[in-house]
Amino acid sequence: MAGIALGKVAPGIAKHLDGLAIYVGDAPVVSIPIAICLFFMMYPIMVKIDFGEVLMAGKNIKPVGLTLFVNWAIKPFTMYAISIFFLGTLFYNFIGPEAVDHVKMPLGLNLTVGATHGVGKVILVNGLKVLEVPLWRSYLAGCILLGIAPCTVMVLVWGFLARGNDGHTLVMVAINSLVMLFLFGPLGGFLLGVGRLPVPWQALVLSIGIYVALPLVAGYTSRKLIIRARGETWFKEKFLHVLTPITITALLVTLVLLFSFKGDVIVSNPLTILWIAIPLFIQTNLIFWLAYGLARMMGLNYTDAAPSAMIGASNHFEVAIATAVLLFGLSSGAALATVVGVLIEVPVMLMLVKICLKTDHWFS
Repeated sequence: MAGIALGKVAPGIAKHLDGLAIYVGDAPVVSIPIAICLFFMMYPIMVKIDFGEVLMAGKNIKPVGLTLFVNWAIKPFTMYAISIFFLGTLFYNFIGPEAVDHVKMPLGLNLTVGATHGVGKVILVNGLKVLEVPLWRSYLAGCILLGIAPCTVMVLVWGFLARGNDGHTLVMVAINSLVMLFLFGPLGGFLLGVGRLPVPWQALVLSIGIYVALPLVAGYTSRKLIIRARGETWFKEKFLHVLTPITITALLVTLVLLFSFKGDVIVSNPLTILWIAIPLFIQTNLIFWLAYGLARMMGLNYTDAAPSAMIGASNHFEVAIATAVLLFGLSSGAALATVVGVLIEVPVMLMLVKICLKTDHWFS
């Protein structure tokens, strides 16, 4: 509501902030305000990780293997299939066959006005070259980015509420962050290409470096230095406590910016949120039940099964938002789709927590 109100009262603010960017040629590659906000969202996640536990987690192969299999071998492809069915078929006429979106030019490409790239056409908007693509495909791109970004730090909350194994949850957050460094780019490029959208490989790699690798290195380094200087007790009880409001503030600022820019679209067509939310809701439930059912078949105990299913169902929406903004722009439909993922995640994950608590007797 704050974002939509800001967009109505001062529509130039978000546009001005989005203009504060690092440019490569004529293309704004990194929005500086968004990059700062998302760094402070990601850094507290990384600094909490004890990477020594990541190596120990290898001894507990079943839950780790289940989580990695569901997250990387199944989830990206079911997200693509479900999204293209709903957005490109079932809701196609509701979104609008003629509706288009203007997204950033792919990093490293210098196409002439009128040229085509994928399903996009190069046009001039306010003196800048942009790609004009079908709006539903822009929404599809945002859903794809959510599907290839599994597990956020909030899964620690879901696992705790479901009375799961907190150690396993923390280790899987760490492992997913490491795996994402290697698979996020290739999977993103492949599925965006299958969806006939521009595949800016350089920007994908840059997004991983800025939004995953940079906070990962900063978190690992500062954790070691702080614990060495002040001790582990001070680090956990004082330092981490201070970071919590910083993370929440950075997330809220990012969401307000995104919604302020897309406020007109939401107000004029509030059903847009619904069209995007439905496939995301179905995907979240599908992945949860798949992982939960496989955990039962594999004979896992409840404390490992619950967080394994939660990790697969939840999304690393910080990275998804950041990548959508980096690849397609703050005002793109792809960025809006990733924000819708944030909106539905909390109520849906709380529903799944309740389901876990009601079904713990299914496990030994």
